[in-house]
Amino acid sequence: MNPHDEPQHPAPGGLLKNLNPEQYAAVTAPAEPALILAGAGSGKTRVLTTRIAWLLQTGQVSPGGIMAVTFTNKAAKEMLTRLTTMLPVNARGMWIGTFHGLCNRFLRAHWKLAGLPQGFQILDATDSVSAIKRVIKAMSLDEERYVPKQVSWFIAGAKEDGLRPPDIDVHDEQTRTLAAIYQAYEDQCAREGVVDFAELMLRSYEVMRDQPAVREHYQRRFRHVLVDEFQDTNKLQYAWLKMFAPPGQGQSVLAVGDDDQSIYAFRGARVGNMSDFEREYRVKNVIKLEQNYRSFGNILDAANELISRNSRRLGKELRTDAGPGEPVRVYEASSDFAEAQWLIEEAQALHRGGMDRKEIAVLYRSNAQSRVIESALFNAGIPYRVYGGLRFFERAEVKHALAYLRLLENPNDDTSFLRVVNFPARGIGARAIELLQDAARASGRSLYQSVSAVAGKAGSNLKAFNDLVDSTRNLTVGHTLREILEQMLEISGLNEFYRNDKDGAERLENLGELINAAEAFVTQEGFGKDAVALPVDELAPGAISEGLPHAVAPAQVATPDAETGEIMSPLAAFLTHASLEAGDNQAQAGQDAVQLMTVHSAKGLEFDAVFITGLEEGLFPHENSLSDGDGLEEERRLMYVAITRARQRLYLCFSQTRMLHGQTRYNVKSRFFDELPEAALKWLSPRNQGFGSGFAREYQDAWQRGSGLKSMVGAGRVERPSYAEPPVPASMKKKVAEEHGGLRVGKGVFHTKFGEGVLVTLEGSGADARAQVNFGRHGMKWLALSVAKLTPID
Repeated sequence: MNPHDEPQHPAPGGLLKNLNPEQYAAVTAPAEPALILAGAGSGKTRVLTTRIAWLLQTGQVSPGGIMAVTFTNKAAKEMLTRLTTMLPVNARGMWIGTFHGLCNRFLRAHWKLAGLPQGFQILDATDSVSAIKRVIKAMSLDEERYVPKQVSWFIAGAKEDGLRPPDIDVHDEQTRTLAAIYQAYEDQCAREGVVDFAELMLRSYEVMRDQPAVREHYQRRFRHVLVDEFQDTNKLQYAWLKMFAPPGQGQSVLAVGDDDQSIYAFRGARVGNMSDFEREYRVKNVIKLEQNYRSFGNILDAANELISRNSRRLGKELRTDAGPGEPVRVYEASSDFAEAQWLIEEAQALHRGGMDRKEIAVLYRSNAQSRVIESALFNAGIPYRVYGGLRFFERAEVKHALAYLRLLENPNDDTSFLRVVNFPARGIGARAIELLQDAARASGRSLYQSVSAVAGKAGSNLKAFNDLVDSTRNLTVGHTLREILEQMLEISGLNEFYRNDKDGAERLENLGELINAAEAFVTQEGFGKDAVALPVDELAPGAISEGLPHAVAPAQVATPDAETGEIMSPLAAFLTHASLEAGDNQAQAGQDAVQLMTVHSAKGLEFDAVFITGLEEGLFPHENSLSDGDGLEEERRLMYVAITRARQRLYLCFSQTRMLHGQTRYNVKSRFFDELPEAALKWLSPRNQGFGSGFAREYQDAWQRGSGLKSMVGAGRVERPSYAEPPVPASMKKKVAEEHGGLRVGKGVFHTKFGEGVLVTLEGSGADARAQVNFGRHGMKWLALSVAKLTPID
């Protein structure tokens, strides 16, 4: 039997056919509180829908007497679709939907009691932040101190705890002001007849709490209440549920969930709600769905052994009739780059063996990890899709950072200027931008050049931004690309902004990964990691002038453009590289593509083959959890979710070294490896690090490109790489000298783009041969002879 061949949905009249014993028990459970522990791949959705259909078919309840709560609209639609195929029932009478969807339905019916206008509108997250921004402005508060997005989190958190402004525990001036903003925001929403998502829940709860007649009506009406994904409920959602179906009132409440898959504590989910439900509702019927229809035995053995280490769990063990299947493969890579290369080779082998790329998923703990994997896929020409998120170079924080870098290279880049002129906020509003754009159009100059045309405070703020860009450029002259990035992130305020942002930790990780990308780029492209930036007045657009610092060799600061041979600065070259990687490499709709995602995004999904990457201490489990028992148990649940996404093949990999903020970090493999059953694992020996392996080929290529990777092999593993110019034999120098083909210092040359010039300097050999040429109108340029193809002029 294929592990994911779950018994097919029964036809009407045969609802209970093909149910396994646990599923049968859950579907036919007595009309009393019951807790269903539904393991991964155990047919949970089928049980829920069959339970509803069975209740209806046996006449225990009418469609209007059922309320089923899900967490996503997709799940609600799937339940309704399945129900209509199982029974000829009018689904409109049933309350099946998400918490917020059902609250909206409730408030539409009781808008007067809720104190709302009949046609009240719902604010999405963006609209809510905009509304809060207006409140802060009306209160003449400093928006940099009271950031609208952060205030919105404060208000939403208070509502999820059931707190109104007077209920806020005011312990300092900051909290007092936040409570005042909350009150003003509520007043504004009331005037405008709008509610936000958190208000839907809280207002519904309050009506049920404060209106006995309404509460009694719904408690009599809904004799059967079913709640999906119960482990993800928060404090207010559980309190809301108890309003509709309180303990001891004789209603049938079926709570379905998996405490081992509770991974949303950061969103307010409370795994303890399951234990509280079992206690408060005096549940006599706890049913465990342990038969798995998704994965083979070795995968389930790994999941079971791992999660058994968690102490606070209700307990269950997944099993399958499909046999052990393939062992779980474990690979130890020498570096994050080597990890990505191995992953691609394995994925390609799976694809050649007949597996669709869309059935191959690469999971990672942190979004920042996707950058190296994306780069490897891009270079290999393999289509991929980032599920539930953006590709690395499309992420807002990365685009902000690149915009600042582009302004350092070219301050007249209007697109980059507009992106960051007021990010982080520096008091430059829409009106100031409009005045600046008018001035730029009138003079035919760039926005940067037109700042002096804007008067008043707006002009002062714009000038301050220009000064920030100019000072950053001046401060970073003579610095490496990594140092330029690090200083830019601090001076621009991006680091500080995201440090103070509730969800900023992940964005800071992405900015750190951008530094890694820059470090990897300069070494792989032949600059050497110590390549430095030159002053703008000594650097023609993309070329090195005669102002080259004496101690810096041209190869350290430049690489040739593929078309012209012009030698570009590390920063200009990296920005070009980023633009190319941000290009159209994302898979098109319907295209067969490898799936990339965080483990959080993978919940609820399944794939034939799953790669779990970066299994190192501090990364997975995440360093923030290592000193916290609850945090470590959540990380273990997250790993359990990752493992149980795999149907046929599961790969676990980790790296000896990984780039972090441009520095090489030496890693210890994740403790999770010690918590997996050895019998289910197959440890892959490190690939032969001789010149036959893919990584060794990269090593050879690196030497040929001039990055000079050394100290690669030591005791069977790759050590920290150092960078230097590759050795050039004397015989090679002689041969290259002969290959200069008549080029002589002081003589004329012709270039297809720059025209005629005079050869000033000739140096290097082989692929590193380069010339400095004075092209008069185009200025002095360093050119790579292997690309530029200069023609001597007599």
